[in-house]
Amino acid sequence: MKRLELKGVNFAEVTLHVGLGTFRSVEVEDLTKHKMDSEQFIIEQKDADIVNKALEQKRKICAVGTTSMRAIESAVSSGRTLKAANDWTSKFIFPPYDFSIANSMITNFHTPESTLLMMVSAFGGYEYVRHAYEVALKEKYRFYSYGDAMLII
Repeated sequence: MKRLELKGVNFAEVTLHVGLGTFRSVEVEDLTKHKMDSEQFIIEQKDADIVNKALEQKRKICAVGTTSMRAIESAVSSGRTLKAANDWTSKFIFPPYDFSIANSMITNFHTPESTLLMMVSAFGGYEYVRHAYEVALKEKYRFYSYGDAMLII
């Protein structure tokens, strides 16, 4: 991270207290009927300011992890900027979805039928993500929370 800072990359922190619902499989045909468990998230004003300055300057904003993505998408203002918040979210992101803040993302390879895979498909596009998973299986990448990761830009 220090090397990235030296190259001018700024970091902003968000907190999402992940619950079991994040990992619960989706078992409904109609995705609008799936209910996420509520999870607490915290975004400090100083971190929202860092992100909003990057938005204003049209810089890359990379969400590191699906939990970070859910937190920031749960704190979007009506002006499509990030607002400071200490709140709860039950946001379920699935295709199609219009992301407001991040324009890149680092994430693990997630399990089939998971809310996490659906969010990644909404962000990266179903066909691109499906192809990445085909390569991951062929190359024997590791899945789940401590597995290999991908950068979606």
